[in-house]
Amino acid sequence: MPAKATSLTRSAHEAINTLSPGDRRVLNENELAQRWGISPKTLQRWRSEGRGPKYLKLSKRVSYALEMILDFEKNALHVSTSERVTA
Repeated sequence: MPAKATSLTRSAHEAINTLSPGDRRVLNENELAQRWGISPKTLQRWRSEGRGPKYLKLSKRVSYALEMILDFEKNALHVSTSERVTA
């Protein structure tokens, strides 16, 4: 059994180490703020209000999964000032 755990651990480390920077699955607060052209303070306020995309908080570090960002952006699409996009 220990051999299997070692091989799984080793393959997991290999998978992580082979990711290029473009393959990142999360953005930090500053990266997301820059992507959307807003202040990091706006994201902080949104988190306290329960708005914005879902986020992961480990200790003091806040990260946003790319999947959650894309989902939030999709839901924010509008056809006009009075209608949201229905997909």
